[in-house]
Amino acid sequence: MSELQIALLAIGCAVVVVVYGYGWWQQRQYRRKFETSFRNSHADALYRGSADEPAIGMPPAQPQQETAGAVDEAMATPVTGEMERIEPVVASAPLLLDESCALLNAHSDFIIELHLQEAAPAAMLDGLWQRKFDFGKPVQVCGLSLNSGQWERAVAEGQTLYSRLRVALQLADRGGAASAAKLADFRDLVQGVANSIRADITVPDVQDAHRCAVELDAFCAEVDQMAGINLVPPGERLLTGARIAQAAALHGMALESDGAFHLPDAHGRGLLTLSNMDSRPFQRHTLETATTAGITLLLDVPRVEDPAAQFDVMLRIAREMAIELQLNLVDDQRVVLSDTGLARIREQIAGVAAKMSEHGIIPGSAQARRLFS
Repeated sequence: MSELQIALLAIGCAVVVVVYGYGWWQQRQYRRKFETSFRNSHADALYRGSADEPAIGMPPAQPQQETAGAVDEAMATPVTGEMERIEPVVASAPLLLDESCALLNAHSDFIIELHLQEAAPAAMLDGLWQRKFDFGKPVQVCGLSLNSGQWERAVAEGQTLYSRLRVALQLADRGGAASAAKLADFRDLVQGVANSIRADITVPDVQDAHRCAVELDAFCAEVDQMAGINLVPPGERLLTGARIAQAAALHGMALESDGAFHLPDAHGRGLLTLSNMDSRPFQRHTLETATTAGITLLLDVPRVEDPAAQFDVMLRIAREMAIELQLNLVDDQRVVLSDTGLARIREQIAGVAAKMSEHGIIPGSAQARRLFS
């Protein structure tokens, strides 16, 4: 290497060192300026300096009064003089008692209660969430919110902290009663989860719960009735899907994915259905070419409010459709329905509604809709 090359290399190294040193000096000056500005600005929402300065979004700690249904013991987080990193919490208005949690009771549900040693989100019930659909009946989890002191429906992905949890398996639905084996399996699962998180647990007797399930199922089977009116054309004439769809639309009915036309009630829930009498579902893409020998209006008695009054609505629609489409109102044996026969059906429906109410299950209520599902 020549002397010229050595000199050029030395000059290049010197330039690199100077540029790097100047950049380091500028960065140091900028950091000092930034830190001074940051100390004079607002506190970081992710940090809390002391107990007297709550983090943004965190309400200041207040003594809690013990009330019925409220948290038994306030959970306090120790705070030191050092800055402590916490998760941001979105403040929200206190929640009312969730309707689905208010429905839980020993007559309709097998309820296991967990008392947590420390408040935690529902995600801690990891083993339960994975097997939630293994028991043949709906499983619901309700938690006593540490923030609001109210019972609310808990979900696996929620971040709300709970001091107590109620895990409930519904005892009966239209699929029948929960078996003793399923109840015992459910109990063992929840006990295992409780042991893994060191929670105290209150468990009802499985045999008592199974007896309640059988009794509830027997009663529900007794009152589980559908009221139907068939509409058929005279002779051999067939109805076209297009005409049926037009008539259904005139009465506020819309075709849904189950292949039937549905009329919603004032709450948007199903009130009446109009289906194909031969049980084949109606489909949007074949309505223009489809034909049928008749249609059926159906009223699911336990699931509607004031079933007798809703039967009157169904009868009015049936009579109007009969005029529009030139149809006859007949029973399942294709015998024309008389006014006397229709009055008898209405009387039976009113009797079912009265029996349900006497049993504490109001037709069309949230409790009735979940038991008759």
